[in-house]
Amino acid sequence: MALTIPAPDREDAAADTPGVAVLAAGCFWCVEAVYLGLAGVTRVVSGYTGGAAETANYRAVCTGTTGHAEAVEIHYDPALLSFGRLLQVFFAVAHDPTQHDRQGNDVGTQYRSAIFTLNDAQTALARDYVAQLDQAKVFAGPIATEITPLTHFYPAEDDHQDYARQHPNQPYICAVALPKVEKLRTRFPQWLRENQRR
Repeated sequence: MALTIPAPDREDAAADTPGVAVLAAGCFWCVEAVYLGLAGVTRVVSGYTGGAAETANYRAVCTGTTGHAEAVEIHYDPALLSFGRLLQVFFAVAHDPTQHDRQGNDVGTQYRSAIFTLNDAQTALARDYVAQLDQAKVFAGPIATEITPLTHFYPAEDDHQDYARQHPNQPYICAVALPKVEKLRTRFPQWLRENQRR
């Protein structure tokens, strides 16, 4: 049975001022694929955050020792989409936020659940929303998502950008990313880019 994830109790226009959100929810290929489907998203960049510039590369990050998380930088139009809605998709579709330093078979700190905030309004909204979901006992366990100010986002190598669209038949994409995209279509059809064009 699918969990019902409520929208945040409040929105804050200041959280949308940058029109950018940085989220980590396991493998960035999968998270990127989910957010590219949302109406109002203008660009999604896969990358690394949480560690040093020298280790912001796929080979190093895969060791799980760099402090980096695989993350996505989501650029969006605040007139069409809110930070709160991005967070609702984050908790409802993109991953299991109760898993600590892993998502399914992807294990390590690089796969942690995290919201990297760009301003105080994003931090407050994210914290309030996690508290709301925990208080409502939406998930079987406590939410493990870290909420921390963004220090620097490093775009990943070109071959990791738009990966699911470039490799739709790759076994990992078929097994992990595409089911999340389908989950987005099922749960939030009204928010899909493809349905906004009709």
